[in-house]
Amino acid sequence: MTDVGIGAPATAAAIAAPRGHGTLRRLLRHRSFLIGFTIIALLAILALLAPLIAPVDPSAMRVRFRFRPPQAAFWFGTDQFGRDIFTRVLYGTRISLFVGFAVCVVSGLCSAILGVIAAQFRRLDSAIMRLMDALMSFPAILLALGIAAALGPRVSSVIIALTVAYIPAGVRIVRAAALTVREMDYVQAAQVSGASSLRIVLRHILPNCFSPLLVHLTFIFAYAMLAEAALSFLGVGIQPPIASWGNIIAEGRDYATQAWWVMLFPGIAISLAALSLNLLGDALGDMLDPRLKGGE
Repeated sequence: MTDVGIGAPATAAAIAAPRGHGTLRRLLRHRSFLIGFTIIALLAILALLAPLIAPVDPSAMRVRFRFRPPQAAFWFGTDQFGRDIFTRVLYGTRISLFVGFAVCVVSGLCSAILGVIAAQFRRLDSAIMRLMDALMSFPAILLALGIAAALGPRVSSVIIALTVAYIPAGVRIVRAAALTVREMDYVQAAQVSGASSLRIVLRHILPNCFSPLLVHLTFIFAYAMLAEAALSFLGVGIQPPIASWGNIIAEGRDYATQAWWVMLFPGIAISLAALSLNLLGDALGDMLDPRLKGGE
């Protein structure tokens, strides 16, 4: 008995360490994760270093260089005002990543709070979920379009509009996970032992809702960047002279046949960002799903 008692902690520690390392190894061997992480990390680095990499000011107009095609002096060409498209795409990356990240964080926090409250407190469940159902009755982009138009064309307005549009799905995911976790034996034991509702939520329920929410938020990041570009394209998002992928494309649509490069390169940037985040979401979903083996 003594030998077993002494050896048990060591055995538990020995098992716990490899599990953590095994998860990391599976993640690093997952092709989708590596590709997605590489692309989004490269975009983030380019966004952070934009002032050092960009050859000119993104709003600098040099009419004598208008509609120059891609060449050595202008890698992505120039627009109708002679502005360098490469520079504007770089600075647009900063805006798009910032908006996507902000929507991801704010909607994640709101979804976690509202979802857990709805699952833990039955009196509030009906009111919260009926509100979420009402919001989900509108297509997300139309709801965001209406809110952004009402608030005005600013970065903060776009973040608020997209956050409201994407909260309902997150709340439903967290609520479903929390309802499952609250019926687990260890949660029931904590309730019987006299643990407060706040302690149960913070220590047992919320941590176990993190995995499905994390996977969901990677897709929200991608959706938010696409939606920001759509709102800017429609004229209710981020406005010039601030460069965003959406308003660069919007400015170039009248010259699509004359200067195709104005729309092409920000479009490629949007596609790469959305692809990378979807690959990350798929990889995390595979890794965190206990029925799968991490997508090896």
